[in-house]
Amino acid sequence: MNNSAESSYIGLEQNGIVQPLLTDLYQITMAYAYWKSGKSNATAVFDLYFRKNPFHGEFTIFAGLEECLKFIQKFHYSETDIQYLRTVLPISIENEFFEYLQSLTADEVSLFAVHEGTVVFPREPLIRVEGPLIVVQILETTLLNLVNYASLMSTNAARFRLAAGKLKLYEFGLRRAQGPDGGLSASKYSYIGGFDGTSNVLAGKLYNIPVKGTHAHSYVTSFCCLPEVTVTQLQPKAGGEKREFLQYAMKWREKLMSSFQVPTSQASDGEFAAFISFAIAFPDMFMALVDTYDVVKSGLFNFCSVALALHDFGYSPIGIRLDSGDLAYLSNVARNHFRKIADIYQIPSFENLVIMASNDINEETILSLNEQGHSIDAFGIGTHLVTCQKQPALGGVFKMVEIDGQPRIKLSHDVEKVTIPGKKETFRLYGGEGYALIDILQRTVEDSPCVDHKVLCRHPFQESKRAYVSPVRVEKLLVLYWNKGKICQKLPNMQEVRDRVKNSLKILRSDIKRSLNPTPYKVAVSDNLYTFLHDLWLENAPIGELS
Repeated sequence: MNNSAESSYIGLEQNGIVQPLLTDLYQITMAYAYWKSGKSNATAVFDLYFRKNPFHGEFTIFAGLEECLKFIQKFHYSETDIQYLRTVLPISIENEFFEYLQSLTADEVSLFAVHEGTVVFPREPLIRVEGPLIVVQILETTLLNLVNYASLMSTNAARFRLAAGKLKLYEFGLRRAQGPDGGLSASKYSYIGGFDGTSNVLAGKLYNIPVKGTHAHSYVTSFCCLPEVTVTQLQPKAGGEKREFLQYAMKWREKLMSSFQVPTSQASDGEFAAFISFAIAFPDMFMALVDTYDVVKSGLFNFCSVALALHDFGYSPIGIRLDSGDLAYLSNVARNHFRKIADIYQIPSFENLVIMASNDINEETILSLNEQGHSIDAFGIGTHLVTCQKQPALGGVFKMVEIDGQPRIKLSHDVEKVTIPGKKETFRLYGGEGYALIDILQRTVEDSPCVDHKVLCRHPFQESKRAYVSPVRVEKLLVLYWNKGKICQKLPNMQEVRDRVKNSLKILRSDIKRSLNPTPYKVAVSDNLYTFLHDLWLENAPIGELS
C-alpha cells in the first residue's frame, strides 16, 4: 500500500452492484422536489447512527466505512442510469433535472467518520455527512445499506469471539447466507470481527482471509467397503519409494480396537475406506468428519487408525470434526482416546489433535459448552453467524441535523426517535484504569474536553441523570475521511481493522461485554448541547389546547 491516502485507496476494487441506483426511489423523488423548490444550493448535515445495540448487548462494532468511501469516490449517474430514471419517473419532470442529476458528484461532500473497527454506541454519529442537500440526501440509502449489515455482522462475530475466548473460529456460512453478496460480506466482516478463517474460497481470494475446509458426509457415504480404495500406496514424507498405506491402517485398526476392547465389526468399513482415501489424497492436512455413522463405535477408531498410519509415514494428522450429537460429551471422549493412544504408543502429539465442532452453533451454545466442560479446540459456525438469527438488522438511521447553518430536530412521542440537532463532535473519556468511562456529544462550536478538567455529562433526555467526569485521556472519535473529492486518511487493510476491533474491545469493562445482563455504556451530551436540544424541542413542539 502506498503512503498517500488517495493513491492507496484508488487501487481498491468496488463491488459493481454498489452504484447510485442502489437506492430507494423516494431519494430520487425528493431530489426532484428539492430541485424544483430551489434548494439545489442548500447545504445540509446528516448523522448516520443507530438507536439500540444489537443482540441484547451493550456494544456495537462499526464497519463498512471502506465500502462507503468507495461508493462516494465513484458516485456518478451514467447515461444508462439517466435513461432508466426517465422511464420510472413522471413524464412531467423537466429535462433540465436529468441533466442536473448526471452532473452530480460527491466532490463537494465532506464525510467525517469513526475509524472502522471501533466499538460504538447508540445515538452517537458513526458518520457525519456535510454538503449539497440533494447529493447528501441521495447518499442515504446506500450508506445505510453498506454500514448496517457490516456493523451487525462484525458485532455478531465479535460476540462469538468473546464467548469462544482463544479457541479457533471459522465461518462456514456461505450456503446459508443471503445470496452471493451476503456470503462475501459475511466472510469479510466475520474475519474483521475476530474469526480466524472462512470456508468461502472467493472471500479468501478477494480479502486474503485464511481458507479452511475438510469434507462432507457425502464423501464418507460414497464409499461402502475397503475394496473401493483403489489407490493404496503413499510416499513417506521423508521421500523414497511408495509403500502400502492401506495395510498399515488396517493393522492399526485391529490393534486399537483390541486395546479398547471394541468389536471390529462395529466400525464401518465404508467410513474407514473414505478416511484412508482422503488421507492418501491429503496426507499433510488430514482432518476427518467422524459422525457419519457413530462417533464412539466407528468414527473415532477409523480416524485414529488412519492417523497413526500417517504418523508411521512421517505425516502429522490434524484432527476431527464433530457435526452432531452431544458435543461436550463426544469431544471429551475423543480427547480421552487421543490421550490414551498418545500414552500407550508414546506419540505425544496425538494428545493435541484438533477437535472441531460444527452443527448449528450459536453464541449460547458456546457459552453452554463452556459451562459443561468440553475439549473442543475450534468451532465452524454458519447459519447463526452469517444470518445474524438473533437480530436480523441493526436499524441504523440517517437524519438531517442542520441545513444552511440552521439546526433541525425530528420530534416523536417515542423519545428514542427524537434526534439530537446540530453539527456535533463525539469524544471518548477514559479513566485511570484505562477503560472508557463515557462518550460525550457536544456542539462543534464548544471547546474540546481536556484531560484532568471536570466535564459535566448529561443524559440527553433525563434531566436528573448527570455526572462530572475528570478524564485522564480524551479521544476524538469523528475524523475527516473525505473532503474536496479526495480521501483524507490512509485506509487500513483488513488485518489492521481486525486488530482495531480487538484493541477497541479491550477498553470496555468485562461487565459491559458479558452476554447476560450487561451493564449499559453511557453516551451523554454536554451541558451546552443539552440546553440547545431542549430549547429547540420546545420551540418546535406544538402547544396543546384544553377545552
